[in-house]
Amino acid sequence: MKKRFALTGALALGLTIGSFAQNPVQVKYANTITAGDLEEYLTFLASDEMKGRDTGSPEGLIAANYLADFYKELGFTGPVDGSYFQAVPLVSTKFEEVNLKIGKNKLVSNEDYVFIGDGDMKKSAKTDLVFLGLVTDENLAKVDVKDKLVGIWAVGERSNNLINTVMDAGAAGIVIVSMEGQANFDRIANRYKTLAGKGRIGFDKPTDQRPIFMVSSDKMGELFGTSVEELKEAAKSNPESIKSQKASYQVEKSKTPVEAYNVLGFLEGTDKKDEVLVISSHYDHVGVSSTGEVFNGADDDGSGTVSVMEIAQAFGTAAKDGIRPRRSILFLNVTGEEKGLLGSQYYSENPIFPIANTVNNINIDMVGRIDYEYQDAENKDYVYVIGSEMLSTDLKKINEYNNITYTDLILDYRYDAEDDPNRFYYRSDHYNFAKFDIPVIFFFNGVHDDYHQVTDTVDKIEFPLMTKRAQLIFHTAWDLANRENRTRVDGTNTRTDR
Repeated sequence: MKKRFALTGALALGLTIGSFAQNPVQVKYANTITAGDLEEYLTFLASDEMKGRDTGSPEGLIAANYLADFYKELGFTGPVDGSYFQAVPLVSTKFEEVNLKIGKNKLVSNEDYVFIGDGDMKKSAKTDLVFLGLVTDENLAKVDVKDKLVGIWAVGERSNNLINTVMDAGAAGIVIVSMEGQANFDRIANRYKTLAGKGRIGFDKPTDQRPIFMVSSDKMGELFGTSVEELKEAAKSNPESIKSQKASYQVEKSKTPVEAYNVLGFLEGTDKKDEVLVISSHYDHVGVSSTGEVFNGADDDGSGTVSVMEIAQAFGTAAKDGIRPRRSILFLNVTGEEKGLLGSQYYSENPIFPIANTVNNINIDMVGRIDYEYQDAENKDYVYVIGSEMLSTDLKKINEYNNITYTDLILDYRYDAEDDPNRFYYRSDHYNFAKFDIPVIFFFNGVHDDYHQVTDTVDKIEFPLMTKRAQLIFHTAWDLANRENRTRVDGTNTRTDR
């Protein structure tokens, strides 16, 4: 970040150059955020004994109680009728039987294919597997997809829209290639294998007969008895050249309720107490592997969760000293992020405090590591900032002002582009606040080799850098909670479709 840019933004908010002098009271409480505390909390939450804090697991509930006890000790209110827990009504859906046979080949679930659809069938269905390739009007005019399993090529595409188009055209189901390379597919298949015994966790909804099977590019070629290169070529404009295959499939499922909670600690403000700043993280991770290895989730998102704890402690210490924020602050640790942003979706649609009174969401997801882009950089004091200027022209400037005044991190906006191929904006809990036009700011350290691996452990966390990032977030939160006017909503949410 260039300091001239931050200065320009600050002046646009009506600040003077003298305003860059540090507030000693603010600094005093920021300095209560320490590497030692962060390490202590994270060592517990990301320990092997916590077994990866899977959503709805006994260890996930231990983590929830740990957070609630922490807020209670700070003197914060439990805002859910006196409780620190908001129950999130989730179910675990298990596909007890999933069979797919193409020609004479009986495929193996979570090895040859991954079932990513829905369905519940009393008996096996028989049909043909036809190749459509790219989902275009031209190809749909050439291939009869009605009541067929349809092979589609969706590498580099947003597959949900393509699947809807083909199902709306009358397909019975879909076999999809969404990535090239067997290794990429194997990583996903291994994750689904880990989840298979636990079931898919989500909100209960009626069964939708949408049998969708994801396969690797190599497997798709094998199913049609041709090479991957020939398939790719045919996918463009002559899918009818690929011979159809006989197919049969069956899907059976069951549902079980899941006990899961968002954890909320509430610090009431003073003269602007009806306005609420939400500071969030997700405390769940992905549990253990099919072979019993623990996904500790130290960075994802143990780092964000303990940062929220330390920021809460800083505000709580100030409150005990008689310095309460003007606006109220809700410290929100959500469940089910790893299952599809479920906890934050439930809170935003069932808020404890009116959405209209929610002034901002600060979301912290992975702030403990150094990513590929900065691992060889001379200056590694950075953080990625996402979403801060989409809905409010104020929020980005406020964060930059506090950074230049107190922490001097590199604020990197490379992943804030609407066409970011990583789609990080859509992959964490701030998304569910932004959809209600609440200005959001998402702090993130980027990905690394240990992302969603059993090697995401506490010993790899960069605690001094994590401390500095948490202090920046505290300063920004302090500013948002105490300034005279809430941030304007003068932008448009242009990122509404996950």
